[in-house]
Amino acid sequence: MKRDDLELVRCSGNAYRVFPRPNTDLEQARAIMAATIVRIIDARKLSTRGAEKLTGVAHSEFSRIRNTQLGRFTLDRMIAILGKLDEDIEVSLSFGPRKRRLPACIPPVKPARGIRRPTELSRIGKAQRP
Repeated sequence: MKRDDLELVRCSGNAYRVFPRPNTDLEQARAIMAATIVRIIDARKLSTRGAEKLTGVAHSEFSRIRNTQLGRFTLDRMIAILGKLDEDIEVSLSFGPRKRRLPACIPPVKPARGIRRPTELSRIGKAQRP
């Protein structure tokens, strides 16, 4: 692949918005917190067992964080883990109406010729019913 083959796509900065899921901003915040926890553990050359001894948090929790299985973690729980790792924590939030929404990072894929979208299929199925 040549450098000229690449296309720069401007996006919102939140890769989770690409997927049609609720709470994409929360998922991004969890991912940022998890990456911070993993970075600290790696910088200190700790295993999950070593992190458990240091913090009192089960090693399986650190394993879940490292493997990005973040569904069971709340932000306050992750902040508490950072605090137990003896880190200074500063959280900044801002609230306001959303500005013009930038497109998702991945441009939409056009369906191949002959493949119908789910909405088209549902319309076809309704038309064929007696």
